[in-house]
Amino acid sequence: MADRPRSDLATRHLPLSEPVFQILLSLADQELHGYAIIQDVRLRTGGDVDLTASTLYAAVKRLLDAELIYEVKTRQRDDDSRRRYYQITPLGLEVARLEAARLERTVRMARQKRLVPRKA
Repeated sequence: MADRPRSDLATRHLPLSEPVFQILLSLADQELHGYAIIQDVRLRTGGDVDLTASTLYAAVKRLLDAELIYEVKTRQRDDDSRRRYYQITPLGLEVARLEAARLERTVRMARQKRLVPRKA
């Protein structure tokens, strides 16, 4: 698998489920612990996506196994030692970008069919 192009490695993860895409979006520009990811997703989506702890940690396990995120080993001194922080990998960032582009193309098609209003 090491000789496969990076974009080929990324495309095999597509399409992403909504929870997985939202988790990657949360980690796209910052490292976060699990509860902070849940809060970030809820805030960004206006509550439309409300991750449960079990959904989050099942997705986190799959993302770790796929090497789309990794656990950050260094912690802030005053932080709760039970918290695990996660950060997106370069492959995870590429997967998130490809998924965002895929969704953008889908919305463009919906606009062409007049299912979604055109941008003003």
